[in-house]
Amino acid sequence: MKREGLVHVYTGDGKGKTTSAIGLAVRALGCGMRVCYVSFHKRPELYGYTEMESIRKLGATVINIAKGHPHLDKTIDNEEITKEVNEGLLMISKLIKDNNYDLLILDEIIISVRDNYLEERSLLSFIKEKPYSLELVLTGRAATEAIMDSANYVSFIKKIKHPYDNGVTSRKGVEY
Repeated sequence: MKREGLVHVYTGDGKGKTTSAIGLAVRALGCGMRVCYVSFHKRPELYGYTEMESIRKLGATVINIAKGHPHLDKTIDNEEITKEVNEGLLMISKLIKDNNYDLLILDEIIISVRDNYLEERSLLSFIKEKPYSLELVLTGRAATEAIMDSANYVSFIKKIKHPYDNGVTSRKGVEY
């Protein structure tokens, strides 16, 4: 009998939410598990995000949804991002029913809820309806109480100090 897959939430304003999720993906892949990593609001074609390519090379399915974010790129339309996020979640629902993934990471999906591109109840339904044995990781700042209550693990990553506060820009291999 397969074991129950649990729900992880990595949230907070500190650095390391995506890094933690990628670390879990590498561990799972190393144990022969099937992994699907889905990012929201990221633009790998601009910033590289080499961690995505690394886990792809290790055998993970990697998908990017709702590329970019209107707060960072004013040319991106809020309605279009909302449509992409919601259609993306439906596509992921079908994908996980059609494939036997052991681990699904929804990186920055909590941002979609925070910024009203995805209704909280839609994400809570997705969590409730996930396949029994699927381990699910949700990342992003500002997880709601309901999202955290739906999880088995909640890690709150708090920024105490960050070089960006002193004008140090993102560094390849460390922040991206």
